[in-house]
Amino acid sequence: MVGINQASLKPFAGKYIWWKTPEDAIAMPERVIAQVMNIGDYADVQTLASQVGDEALREVLIHAEAGQFNERSWAYWHYRLGLSGVDEVPALPVRRFE
Repeated sequence: MVGINQASLKPFAGKYIWWKTPEDAIAMPERVIAQVMNIGDYADVQTLASQVGDEALREVLIHAEAGQFNERSWAYWHYRLGLSGVDEVPALPVRRFE
């Protein structure tokens, strides 16, 4: 992602992408951001939002892959980022096998 300081994501990578080294995890900053958006605690979400900004959060949400968000987080972030109104949240992404 352009404009994202990957080093600032390292603490989140170690905490939320526990199955990889932080160095490997930050190679895909959008994945780290999505994990924090989905399962992050309040303090981490607030810190992340202030570090990367709403536009980066929108990009992660718009380009989310199947399984990256649960229904609750999906709805919350759509409302929070102004991407949808009440009862207008799009369906979660799904995997397609072709």
